[in-house]
Amino acid sequence: MVENREFNAFAKRIIRAYGRRVAEGDVDALPELLELSASLDEAITNAVKGLRAFGYSWAEIAERIGMSRQAAQQRWGKAIPQQRDTETNT
Repeated sequence: MVENREFNAFAKRIIRAYGRRVAEGDVDALPELLELSASLDEAITNAVKGLRAFGYSWAEIAERIGMSRQAAQQRWGKAIPQQRDTETNT
């Protein structure tokens, strides 16, 4: 089983290496590198959606990533179908 921090570090190394390969003259690979950004955004949205479905509040999610509850909800709330919360303004 791979620990999250180790897996995160591995993923960062791969992405940085790919960026270096593009920077060394592989201009045709630049669009593919940009696709990684879109894939990462999609993965984050899916993660937040899963955390919300699991019962985490916007405040709990926002605290982990260093932003306000409102900012997190504005960033990812539209991508997540509305659900009734017991928490006010979540």
